[in-house]
Amino acid sequence: MAKKISILIVDDEESVRESLYSWFIEDGYRVECAENAKKALTILESDQFDIVLADIKMPGMDGLEMLRRIKAHKQDSIVIVMTAFATVDTAVKALKDGAYDYVTKPFDPDDLTHLIRNATMQISLSEENESLKSKVVSLEHVEDLIGTSDAMKHVLKEVESVAQTNSSVIITGESGTGKELVARAIHANSPRKFFPFVSVHCGALTESLLESELFGHEKGAFTGAMYNRKGRFEMADSGSIFLDEIATISTKMQVELLRVLETKSFIRVGGNKEITSDFRVICATNKDLKSMVESGLFREDLFYRLNVVNIHIPPLRNRKADIPLLVDYFIKKYCLSMNRQQVSIDQGALKRLQDFNFPGNIRELENMIERAIVIGDGKKIGLKDLPLEKSVVSSSAESLDDFEKTFIMQILTKYNWNISRTAKALQVDRVTLYNKIKKYDLKPADQQ
Repeated sequence: MAKKISILIVDDEESVRESLYSWFIEDGYRVECAENAKKALTILESDQFDIVLADIKMPGMDGLEMLRRIKAHKQDSIVIVMTAFATVDTAVKALKDGAYDYVTKPFDPDDLTHLIRNATMQISLSEENESLKSKVVSLEHVEDLIGTSDAMKHVLKEVESVAQTNSSVIITGESGTGKELVARAIHANSPRKFFPFVSVHCGALTESLLESELFGHEKGAFTGAMYNRKGRFEMADSGSIFLDEIATISTKMQVELLRVLETKSFIRVGGNKEITSDFRVICATNKDLKSMVESGLFREDLFYRLNVVNIHIPPLRNRKADIPLLVDYFIKKYCLSMNRQQVSIDQGALKRLQDFNFPGNIRELENMIERAIVIGDGKKIGLKDLPLEKSVVSSSAESLDDFEKTFIMQILTKYNWNISRTAKALQVDRVTLYNKIKKYDLKPADQQ
């Protein structure tokens, strides 16, 4: 037995107590005895027993009264009542008062042993259930949301506050700040946590593909539609849908999205049946949507439908106090995933990381630590293991777009304009990278 089950025997007959004590001690249980209900309750005030085996007919307080008192204060204790005067009424009353079962005297040792084993199994199942519940609760905090800085405390407080509502949320912040992690934290702390969290990267899909992805399609709706397919809104029923890079969707998709948010219903591409879905929408963007509304690039009615609550994620350069915690987390994460011996970081290297501006934010820091563990050959990460010099962005950049443009150009140059390798290094898809290249009109040096 992994855990030694404890049994308290309560009976006014010494011969019964002694025989039961011998049986259960021999079976490997921890056993104690009491000659009356009053003494048993006194014992239970200072000690917890998994199973209480109690006689009904005893001088003074009877077994049924003791059962009621035990259940009032020891809800987890399993109580089995014993009687030499078994009647249906007595059994029913005992069970109604919370008894696990009852046995009649004289006992059959095999029957009693079987009953105790069943009770023990129930205790094990209850403990396993509590363990699973605690694991679910631990998941609610979402381990990757790390930080003790004032900026992160404010974000965590907002997440906790908005999670219990069904309000739409827009999460804003630079690329790499962890917007999807915040979205997952909102979902994991909400009443919807046991239902799906569905993520859609709007910027990675063309208009037609995004429409099919969100609403689904019927067989034959277009070339290649060989079967019916559920859309992401349908998959998110009772859960949450996360729309990343919401600022990239077309005007047509903005109209369709507004209608879905207002009615919670939609029609699959190529279909005619209206489908309803109860979902919560959480969006993210690194753009200024309000400015896009003012310039006519984003619908005002959709903006206000989505922007019920806004959570802004600060860039890493504004929460440098969190860098040591993040470094420690990423070191443990990648040492574990790579089956490497745990390493630490040199204080000089950590100081340089805290002095660095991290235009790529947490994503860039994570990449640095992963690389350092891959190439490192010692028990400590040193300056030589960190590509800080190659990652420095020109201090002449005066806006976030300037930072992003310069940083993307550096990575493109580093990988000789290999789009696949650059996209992987930046942790974006190829479509997003092509869009960035087009936006900033980036060209190889020999074409400028």
